[in-house]
Amino acid sequence: MGAEAAGSGPALRELLREAETSLLECKVCFERFGHRQQRRPRNLSCGHVVCLACVAALAHPRTLALECPFCRRACRGCDTSDCLPVLHFLELLGSALRPGPAAPRAAPSAPGVLTCQHAFGGWGTLVNPTGLALCPKTGRVVVVHDGKRRVKVFDSGGGCAHQFGEKGDAAQDLRYPVDVTVTNDCHVVVTDAGDRSLKVFDFFGQIKLVLGGHFCLPWGVETTPQNGVLVTDAEAGSLHLLEVDFPEGVLRRTERLQAHLRHPRGVAVSWLTGAIAVLEHPLGPGACSSTTVKVFSASMQLIGQVDSFGLSLFFPSKITASAVAFDHQGNVVVADTSSPAVLCLGKPEEFPVLKPIITHGLSHPVALTFTKESSLLVLDSAAHSVKVYKACTC
Repeated sequence: MGAEAAGSGPALRELLREAETSLLECKVCFERFGHRQQRRPRNLSCGHVVCLACVAALAHPRTLALECPFCRRACRGCDTSDCLPVLHFLELLGSALRPGPAAPRAAPSAPGVLTCQHAFGGWGTLVNPTGLALCPKTGRVVVVHDGKRRVKVFDSGGGCAHQFGEKGDAAQDLRYPVDVTVTNDCHVVVTDAGDRSLKVFDFFGQIKLVLGGHFCLPWGVETTPQNGVLVTDAEAGSLHLLEVDFPEGVLRRTERLQAHLRHPRGVAVSWLTGAIAVLEHPLGPGACSSTTVKVFSASMQLIGQVDSFGLSLFFPSKITASAVAFDHQGNVVVADTSSPAVLCLGKPEEFPVLKPIITHGLSHPVALTFTKESSLLVLDSAAHSVKVYKACTC
């Protein structure tokens, strides 16, 4: 018995080595499968198994289409799934065959999980809202929506303070408002996809400036710390900086900061670093609802980017980013309509970092903004409301 037991040790180790080679190794890169995201085993639609890193390498960067390297059957990277038998086998074999701790790493300065404190708006008060902004001086919340008066201003408690921006075809009316920002001197700037213009109002709703003919399809809009206005042109694929004399209602200067973007929509600027984040929504067959977050430095150098497929390597479900913002620590935060959720991506130089901060209570988040007190306002279009989230203190 003793001799048999003594002999079983080497035999078992040899069996484990053979299992590791034949079952626990990706046959494309010959790296061992593991629990870390890049090494996780993924099922292709044909049944063959490769690691996530090889899925990413084999998939087309835009369409995510790929061919199985073994049987040549076509599939898509976003249609792969975890191979649970291999993962369970890794668990059974124990820590000796298991690589380091699971990814993703959490950003040290990333916000914690947030809880909903209250909500305001609701159907009738807001109708299919699309844009959200905060007045930096008064703290009032400005929302654009599909109501008779397109711009609605709420006080800090969620009560409707006033509204303006008539629905109509006149130059000063708003046909289809997409996004809104409030400047440092309390002017309200709205992108209107209906007549492809940018419209500037004072805080009480008096029209100050209409910029028509400057854009193919203005979409996202944001105020810079220097009181400039950033505008994305979704159709032209560009990002613009406008310098406006708001009290006089005069456009002083316009500069194209970026061209060759892929259908850019949302835009955000960090008041801590001056970095600018742009959310791209590529169009066309096979786009697979992919979105890309690109972050540029204040001098417009690309310092970080990540797309839906890259994020899916670190998150159990598909991610479709619908809005982007910076928190007060310079972390990039996105709204995800697929989960739905709100996710912190960390600082641009730390990409990819992913930490869910809101995972419950949202239906279709389309806009984000942080208050001075670090509360997060989320515009939930499906609920026709603004939801206020704060860090959990329990």
